[in-house]
Amino acid sequence: MCELLGFSSRRRRNVTPLLKEFFSHAERHPHGWGLARFEDASAPQVEKEPVKATESETLRRILDGGVEAQTLLGHIRLATVGTIEYANCHPFSEADNSGRVWTLVHNGTIFSGASLNAYLGVQFGETDSERVLLHFIARVNRQQIRLGRPLYEQERFDVLASAIAALAKGNKLNLLLFDGEVMYAHTNFRGTLHFLEDDGSIAFSTQPLSGGEWSPLPFTSLVAAKDGRFVREGAPHGNEYIHNPEDYQMVYMNYSRL
Repeated sequence: MCELLGFSSRRRRNVTPLLKEFFSHAERHPHGWGLARFEDASAPQVEKEPVKATESETLRRILDGGVEAQTLLGHIRLATVGTIEYANCHPFSEADNSGRVWTLVHNGTIFSGASLNAYLGVQFGETDSERVLLHFIARVNRQQIRLGRPLYEQERFDVLASAIAALAKGNKLNLLLFDGEVMYAHTNFRGTLHFLEDDGSIAFSTQPLSGGEWSPLPFTSLVAAKDGRFVREGAPHGNEYIHNPEDYQMVYMNYSRL
């Protein structure tokens, strides 16, 4: 299981201790790391490598220099779909047809995803996670074409909530997604995504980290945070993922045929 980290704040904060503890979990997630910072919403700064985070000289230099951020996403990978290479490391970023850049980190596996097959020939890497992002952007683009304009904040939330509810059925879909203004969070695998509110900021993490009282994220509901506060919560869709080892056997068999 991969691990996710997200941070949203009303002002820049020193997040170095948070990042150091998060990336120390890489001993159990050795197949890559990634970090996205958002100084400029139109061009997120993404650094990632297909190596264990605790062995990365690049990440060590970043953390030794200290990291201040208002918004960021982090990921450590335990590969289930896709080989261990740069193209399969999270985060993934893609622009919609209005120019808005969306950035995703995902912890999960798509076991039943016929709606994602259309992106097999266009994605940069091999992961189902990248196809999830492309699917979301396609849904956003269709609604923008229908309306003839970029989507408002509430409209973007509604499109995502609908897409996630449909895709979550039969699939493990823990994710953090940032659209340049709003951070979205979702879990349908019980006990595997948490949040901490503290002094005008919200941190999201697969595992509770040191300091503060972490709480489970609302279950099977899309939530949205902006500038360090929650701004929206959708209705629960009820599509909980229950772990089944046989699901993974089918994924490995299907992937071997690609």
